[in-house]
Amino acid sequence: MKTDRKNIIWVLLTVLVFILIDGYFIAHKNLYFNLVPFVLIVILFTIFSLDKTILLITFFVPISIPLRTFYPDLGIDMYLPTEPLMVGVLILFLLKILKERTFDKKVLIHPVSITIYFSLFWILITSFTSTMPIVSLKFFLSRIWFLVSFYFLATQLFKNPKNFKLFLALYFVAFLIAIGYTLKNHLSYGLFDQEAANFVCSPLYNDHTAYGAALAIAIFGILGIIFDNKIKGIWRIISLVIFGIFIFAIIFSYSRAAWLSVFVAVVVLILILFKIKFKIVAFLSLILIVVGSLIYNQLMNDLEKNRQDSSSDFAEQLQSMTNISTDASNVERLNRWSCAVRMFEKKPIFGWGPGTYMFQYAPFQLSYEKTIISTNEGDRGNAHSEYLGPLAESGVLGMVYMLLIAVFAMITGLRAYKYAVNKEIKILTLFTLLGLVTYLVHGFLNNFLDSDKLSALFWGSIAFLVVADIYFTKKPDKQIEE
Repeated sequence: MKTDRKNIIWVLLTVLVFILIDGYFIAHKNLYFNLVPFVLIVILFTIFSLDKTILLITFFVPISIPLRTFYPDLGIDMYLPTEPLMVGVLILFLLKILKERTFDKKVLIHPVSITIYFSLFWILITSFTSTMPIVSLKFFLSRIWFLVSFYFLATQLFKNPKNFKLFLALYFVAFLIAIGYTLKNHLSYGLFDQEAANFVCSPLYNDHTAYGAALAIAIFGILGIIFDNKIKGIWRIISLVIFGIFIFAIIFSYSRAAWLSVFVAVVVLILILFKIKFKIVAFLSLILIVVGSLIYNQLMNDLEKNRQDSSSDFAEQLQSMTNISTDASNVERLNRWSCAVRMFEKKPIFGWGPGTYMFQYAPFQLSYEKTIISTNEGDRGNAHSEYLGPLAESGVLGMVYMLLIAVFAMITGLRAYKYAVNKEIKILTLFTLLGLVTYLVHGFLNNFLDSDKLSALFWGSIAFLVVADIYFTKKPDKQIEE
């Protein structure tokens, strides 16, 4: 009883002290102290429940806001509140590993994990040879905390498939908030104002392409839930409504890259469902490449004749995809790609350093390739490619590690789908794989893996495919956790 009374007294004293201090700050019109209880709860949550912290972070990802939104002149930037939480998760994960000296060996030696180790090793090496070491080391650290949260710890969380569904559900619920915010802003300009679509999602998403990329993955994620036989009644209706909202949102995102990525994923779905052999796909692809090389000059002439710019008319917007003459967005993308190649030619082995493209590409622009949206200030995006960006920043092995991750993730997903232990896993694996395909396609046109918005979905999807491959396939040496 005495112990209970002492505890009550301590709690009351703590509350009283907080009220007095908070009253002082409120009197001086400083409301930030009110965040202290929230911060303490999050810290305790992180320390005592890493798995729930990952889910908490996942919920915050679609609605996280860059630090520069509040402090534009600050020299550093990170997404709030997700990245500080991920830093805490990283520290606790390392302490846990040091204490227990063990982790899931099957995950550690999986081919996808090995390609990830290679990528981290090369990012670290090229951070030391970087033209801007501090920028590169920050890039390296952020890649680590993204991977620890959404790949390594996620694999342990997803050993129970229900947790992967919960992961998706939490992301989607918060994403609906982001979509509502974006559509509300867009409505003030008119939904058919294509130019407004570029910025109405800010500051939650830096532009409509990142927003569209997330929507493309989410569309297939929600389909995985809709086709799950365990989802019935009101929950299936809710899932269908969410799917409809995602379709509506991606249409009015006016992101041509997102539309293209969804189309490619549907083609991949057809190939998988009709069990078209890889040899046939490879043969047809080879024919297309040969024919394309033979008619290259004629094709380029035809593309250069296309003068259809971006438009609010959906047919014209689709037509503008191949305008490489006057469409500022397309021509600027070609400008960034050309700069990446020239940067690679200058430093082919180690590159300019991870995360440095935006600060280094300006001198590599040619006057006749510049557009009305070109800048020398290093404040408008990056290489617009998940493959050419690493090529410029980390040399030839930079592109190699990204391609290896893509190839091994696809192989893993296809194998997990083929040998899935039951229909539930088969459906989840299929639509997770298709969501991943959308980003791998998107990666040819944009790069967003330096942000939490796409890293959560990209690495989280790969984590589930790896877990499905290891634990949820019909192989005698696999043990399935119910």
